[in-house]
Amino acid sequence: MQSFEINAELRESVGKSASRRLRRTGKVPGIVYGTGKDVLMITIDQNSIGHQLDNEAFYSHILTLNVGEVSEQVILKDLQRHAYKKLILHIDFQRIDAKEKLTMRIPLHFTNEERCIGVKTGGGVISHVMTDIEISCLPQNLPEFIEVDLLELNLNETLHLSDLKLPEGVENYALSHGGDGAQPVAAVHPPRAEEEEIVVEAEASVEADEAAPAEGDEPTSED
Repeated sequence: MQSFEINAELRESVGKSASRRLRRTGKVPGIVYGTGKDVLMITIDQNSIGHQLDNEAFYSHILTLNVGEVSEQVILKDLQRHAYKKLILHIDFQRIDAKEKLTMRIPLHFTNEERCIGVKTGGGVISHVMTDIEISCLPQNLPEFIEVDLLELNLNETLHLSDLKLPEGVENYALSHGGDGAQPVAAVHPPRAEEEEIVVEAEASVEADEAAPAEGDEPTSED
């Protein structure tokens, strides 16, 4: 399993003006909170954290945050990006407690898409309705991703939220809190071109029926 280490510094200045000054020097303002400890105001190097955020696994891992000589185990809890520049505006980390459950979003990794029955035998196309789900588990059981096997999915079939198989010790947060298990995760449907062809044929058939004279009607002079 991958590991991530983040080096940060304490900051004393707070507020929008102070944050803007930090960003101009290539720093990202952030906070660390949780487990009943004091909130820490920190700064992180923009380039360093930017490279780590390019790795999907960073979002679903327990991270080691070094602030001076003190190291803490945290998870990424919130992230604010610039509207159009590749800049991080603010970052939040939450401390973890080995005995307390975490709630966070985990990416879905779809497998056997090319071997999917609905694709191979039915000529279907796979649609990904969800790309991640919210889970709850102890830190030791935190998965990097949830695998979704599409091998047995037939044409015009849908895989639902309640169909997902989660690792031991991991709960689907939505379902454990009364959520709708029928929410679609992925589906196999006919190719769009085929759908459009069916629609065109149906419309042509309707037009032909409307143009044909009814039984017993006299043809007009234009016929």
